[in-house]
Amino acid sequence: MTQMMQTPASAPAIPSLTCGELLVQWLEYYGVETVFGIPGVHTVELYRGLPSTSIRHVTPRHEQGAGFMADGYYRASGKVGVCFIITGPGMTNIMTAMAQALADSIPMLVISSVNKVKDTGSGEGHLHELHDQQGMVSKVALTSKTIWQPEALPKVIAEAFALFNGARPGPVHIQLPIDVITANASHVAKPPSLSHIAKGQDNTNGLTFPQVMRPLPNPAQLDLIVETLKAAKNPVILYGGGCVDVDHDAQKLAELIDAPTFLTINAKGLLPPNHPLSLGSNQSLDTGRAVISEADLVLAIGTELGETDYDVFFNGEFKINGTLIRIDCDAQQLQRPFRADIAVLSDAQVAISGLCNRLEDQALNHQAVARVADAKQSLIENMTPDFAGQNALLQLIRDEVEDVIFVGDSTQPVYSGNLGFEALATRRWFNSSTGFGTLGYGLPAAIGAMIGSNSPVVSLIGDGGIQFTIAELICAAELELPLIVLLWNNQGYGEIRRYMEEGGLPLIGVNIKTPNFEPLAAGFGAGYRRITAKQQLLDALKEDIKGKQPIIYEVDESDAFLTEMGKSFSCFS
Repeated sequence: MTQMMQTPASAPAIPSLTCGELLVQWLEYYGVETVFGIPGVHTVELYRGLPSTSIRHVTPRHEQGAGFMADGYYRASGKVGVCFIITGPGMTNIMTAMAQALADSIPMLVISSVNKVKDTGSGEGHLHELHDQQGMVSKVALTSKTIWQPEALPKVIAEAFALFNGARPGPVHIQLPIDVITANASHVAKPPSLSHIAKGQDNTNGLTFPQVMRPLPNPAQLDLIVETLKAAKNPVILYGGGCVDVDHDAQKLAELIDAPTFLTINAKGLLPPNHPLSLGSNQSLDTGRAVISEADLVLAIGTELGETDYDVFFNGEFKINGTLIRIDCDAQQLQRPFRADIAVLSDAQVAISGLCNRLEDQALNHQAVARVADAKQSLIENMTPDFAGQNALLQLIRDEVEDVIFVGDSTQPVYSGNLGFEALATRRWFNSSTGFGTLGYGLPAAIGAMIGSNSPVVSLIGDGGIQFTIAELICAAELELPLIVLLWNNQGYGEIRRYMEEGGLPLIGVNIKTPNFEPLAAGFGAGYRRITAKQQLLDALKEDIKGKQPIIYEVDESDAFLTEMGKSFSCFS
């Protein structure tokens, strides 16, 4: 009797080149070096082509962490962070990170799957199905596109990078149905070879792919700005995050105009800490506000003039009374929230260089140095002990650890540092307390920053905020990153508790249980130190910054050594 054998169904044939494989080739062409993602059944085919590229994959422990890592990666390195995210819950998880990136103009490319072409939007209860994934995500992105057939891939990717390089940046979402990811793309346009560039040949412009550039300023408008500056008696300059990559011309322009200069949180480091014209990031304090409100001309470049930079105490008292000149790469932003008298749509670097060229032989004299010195003295006199102690802690780390980057959450030392801390270069201080203001950003964004920059990084995060994303600590351990997590412990949601106390509200939901961080860190493969003295911190930094594991430095807000350090703290140094 012949035994009947059942032959299993053969696996479907895989095309010689799938759309997913072609996608990663195009990403490599556009300079992508790192992808943050968590593989899922809908996205595994995006990974088939990764080994044939130079792209590195990093696995966070939550999709929100992936987005925050991509955000920090860009802010520290200037390179676009890319995420691979599954259909449905993966996309709802990453939307908070996308909203933070949108608020702070951070380019981020989120590539996701979506249900099969015939199933998308069907409402039939397919795995991970959303009613309208693209419509949902489009609210936290510059644009959201679906690639319905492989032929559209090169154009959609090109459009994303055109937005990153040619306009006010932000997150872009591209989704592919799972049957399009596996579709045959052997007939679709391939990226041009970059081998000649890698060998240093025919690369006179330094570009590795076609770039769309931001608009150039109208020369007549620059001439008008110069004439207006000549007529001004008391001008002020406001530099924003749009100037983060402007070279030394930002300092040069301030000196040519001879004007008090303020830096937003994302523009810290644009002028040296002790520059005689710099008033740092103190435009929300009474002294800084007085300098701006008394100015007969305000030149605002690359700043949205938003609340979290100019009115951090939310009392509505920030005023611009003089002529307002704005330079920005976003046409709409030029007229909100303050209407500009002269509005220039332009790349910040080109506009600043153009103004420098026009003022080179006719530098102005507004006697600003004396006014800035008086304002600085007033700021110093009004420092509180807590403010001084927290900034002294940050300054000590800055001076001890060369090229250190501070990546912050929404926590007290960050709020103080946003005003009083002086960075030594741009891209060395950023946090989530601006714009969208999410909690949990500080740890994963610091991991992304460390990957993107290869610089030492300190994450500033509270005992409440870290509980949002503490799982990412094991990602840092897995990558053997010597990340310093400076954990500010105030036994719960301290800042909100203070708001409640000041408002006479019942303290509900803020006195949460704080974990024992020492065994928790050990469980994640991280180190732990309870910091209680200045010298202990200095000794620890020397050892730990060269290690191969993340380490938590727990600091209690009531520690006496902070007050002692604050007594010798010097602003603007």
